[in-house]
Amino acid sequence: MSGTLAFEHYPTDALMRVTHRPEAVFVRGQGSWLWDSTGRRYLDLVQGWAVNTLGHAPAPVAQALARQAGQLLHAGPGLYNDQAVALAHQLKQLSGLARVFFTNSGAEANEGAIKLARKFGALHRGGASSIITFGDSFHGRTLATMAASGKPGFDSIFQPAVPGFVKVPYNDLAAVQAAIGRDTVAVMLELVQGEAGVIEADPGFLQGLRLLCDRHGLLLIVDEVQTGIARCGSLFAHTQFGLKPDIMTLGKGLGGGVPIGALLATEAASCFEPGDQGGTYNGNALVCAAALAVLQAVLAPGFIENVAARGRQLRAGLVEASRRHGQGAVGGRGLLLSLALDRPMAQALVDALRERASGDAPGLLVNPVRPQRLRWMPALNISEAEVELALALLDAGLRGATHSPR
Repeated sequence: MSGTLAFEHYPTDALMRVTHRPEAVFVRGQGSWLWDSTGRRYLDLVQGWAVNTLGHAPAPVAQALARQAGQLLHAGPGLYNDQAVALAHQLKQLSGLARVFFTNSGAEANEGAIKLARKFGALHRGGASSIITFGDSFHGRTLATMAASGKPGFDSIFQPAVPGFVKVPYNDLAAVQAAIGRDTVAVMLELVQGEAGVIEADPGFLQGLRLLCDRHGLLLIVDEVQTGIARCGSLFAHTQFGLKPDIMTLGKGLGGGVPIGALLATEAASCFEPGDQGGTYNGNALVCAAALAVLQAVLAPGFIENVAARGRQLRAGLVEASRRHGQGAVGGRGLLLSLALDRPMAQALVDALRERASGDAPGLLVNPVRPQRLRWMPALNISEAEVELALALLDAGLRGATHSPR
């Protein structure tokens, strides 16, 4: 066979059915925009679930990939490569954490954090292995991270579930205190629970959590897979709370569309020994080069300030749209925001917003994270005009929804 066949020659049902997808097949993206195979265009405020830090097909990442592909793709996990060394050093300097382990995803980074905590417990806490996590949390789709997650039903899909996780209500410090026992080694949480509908941790709860961990000699694991790399208006969201984690995980936005995650830890918590952890593709030169390009763009003067400004603009617009159409509260930080709806119409509204695409008229892509809640995760370099257009499209969609029969 020579050349390539267009996707039209293949049925989409060759893909395993693991999620509900619209019929449109997307073939091109640029910045905040996507185009499907029929030429319809969509303003994308999902961006691969908070993955595309710089939007679709960003030139810095494309150039870094092309340059690195001609130099070195993968030396193997048993050898150093210059891109992984450089990226680890930069993350160390930016985070204040001492050691970095690269993974292929945020879920793998969280899996690594669980392993690291249990190794720490074996060495320093008499074999303690239990980790306290929270209701409605989401840490990934490996067996261990599903067991760690508090998403309803996650711990019963692939029985038997991985043991060793104690779940307590989010923002309930007394419940954490009551759950600490002789076998407890760590507490693991998201600062903003994305899959729960963009629910924030209370600052006082986080400060109390740090004190509890210090008092009992526990590790505090902060999952910044979704909130990290400026998504919430600072490079790492935990700095907004004055919080210092022992272990932090990154993913999603770190690669800007290229699959990479990272596990960072203090020197005291970095207790892996040779043979404890690894991965064939982890830290390969190609993905590390892309992540370095993303960090360079994010750290450029004015970038994070623009994230904060666009976050304020989007929040204000959502608040006004909610007021005008009788909807609910707006939550979140930076460019990770949610809008509560007055009834379970999120999926229908999202479908209607997407299907507005026709001719020159754009559709809008937004995430129905819960039946009565929308989640907004635009590119961090979205423009002021694009935010205004998204709000105008939402306004039209809500106008139609609120005038339709309930």
